[in-house]
Amino acid sequence: MSLSNWLKKLWKAIRSIFNGFPANLKKAVHTGVIITENIKKFVESPAADILTAIIPGDLDEKVKVALRKSLPAILIQLKLADKCSQASTPEAITACAIETIQTLTGDIKSAFLHNLSIMIAQVAADGKLSWQDGVYIMEWYYQHKFNTAE
Repeated sequence: MSLSNWLKKLWKAIRSIFNGFPANLKKAVHTGVIITENIKKFVESPAADILTAIIPGDLDEKVKVALRKSLPAILIQLKLADKCSQASTPEAITACAIETIQTLTGDIKSAFLHNLSIMIAQVAADGKLSWQDGVYIMEWYYQHKFNTAE
């Protein structure tokens, strides 16, 4: 079996798993991708509230509050804000992490953004998305749902 055929079968299996997910988990996966994409596209503006700018406005208020609280902690855990240890507000931590992401390139940047998407989706899913499922589902969703919508 060729690698191409094997990958097609794998993506088909992941699509089947994703289609069986409850709506709230599908939305959590989408949220993880959207926020990560917003971070990638964020243009620094001193007047902007970074967290408001990167968290989609159409999310449930409970999810927004959880993300505003958790995102800085996730960024610190990923070691994206180490150089800004003096930062004390969530906005300053997030801004510092975004500056750090901007300095990354290639596979390292992709790996950080992929991990960030999974962790954000886990928060948005209120802990109902496992890391293992998130790894595959997030990549499949990004490649087959999100990327094709742009």
